[in-house]
Amino acid sequence: MKFVDIKNDIAFRKIFGNENKKEILISFLNAVLKLENQNRITTITMLNPFQFPIIKGLKVTVIDVKAIDEKGNIFIVEMQLTDKKGLDKRIQYYSAKGYSSQIDSGDEYLKLKPMIFIGILDFKYFDSPNYLSRHLIMDYETGERKFNDLEFNFIELEKFTKELNEIDNLVDKWIYFIKNSENLEVTPENINDSGLLTAYKDAEKHNWTKAELEDYEYAQMREQDERGAIELAVERAVEKAVEIAVEKAVEITVEKEKIDFAKEMIIDNEPIEKILKYTKLERVTIEKLIEQLKTF
Repeated sequence: MKFVDIKNDIAFRKIFGNENKKEILISFLNAVLKLENQNRITTITMLNPFQFPIIKGLKVTVIDVKAIDEKGNIFIVEMQLTDKKGLDKRIQYYSAKGYSSQIDSGDEYLKLKPMIFIGILDFKYFDSPNYLSRHLIMDYETGERKFNDLEFNFIELEKFTKELNEIDNLVDKWIYFIKNSENLEVTPENINDSGLLTAYKDAEKHNWTKAELEDYEYAQMREQDERGAIELAVERAVEKAVEIAVEKAVEITVEKEKIDFAKEMIIDNEPIEKILKYTKLERVTIEKLIEQLKTF
């Protein structure tokens, strides 16, 4: 394969968090957030410059890049490979913490700048069929926005099914790149954005050092191990549920057979002590059966 998988931890940080090639992240942000004219981002400062991990075993399921633009707006771009319990709360906590940490106690609140989150999800998360969604704080009835500083954007890769010949805008070209890079052999001909072209170039494996590729491959193994662990846990949970269901069904069947036998003995006027001995039912159960049969 010519290109790396952008969803990989190492590849994501190398491409989107590259301090020396900020045009990549600028292009991506402007495209996804649909920023035009005076709202376009022209310069950014990386808040966590890309670095290859020194310690093996870096967790690969949550990967993020942070940056601040010339207006002070803060951006978090995160790649999430698997859905996890509490994901919604973690994202809100992460964003709120980043927002509040802009100022110290006693500082003016006016110094706070917007915090914009972009989550790239390698799974379906929302009920909507849209692969790109924007979530804002607004009045439920009127749609009025007074709280403008927190914004959440999500790209759900599984919902993006467009083929290359169906793509005619920059945001779709970016999403196509992120989802399909590892399966491509050439850069698509319809790429005319400099930031995205640079991203394609940086994703070419022959532009990576041997050490970078080793870290990339190790991150892939970590990802596969985690997915495998999740699949195994699901399989075992299903097996256990089936086992419990079967045991319960057997118990119910045995109990029904005991009750049917007890009814026959009651009809034959067998003494209650004998019924207790042969059916192993509780006395109260047999007494209830006797009362029920009296009504017939």
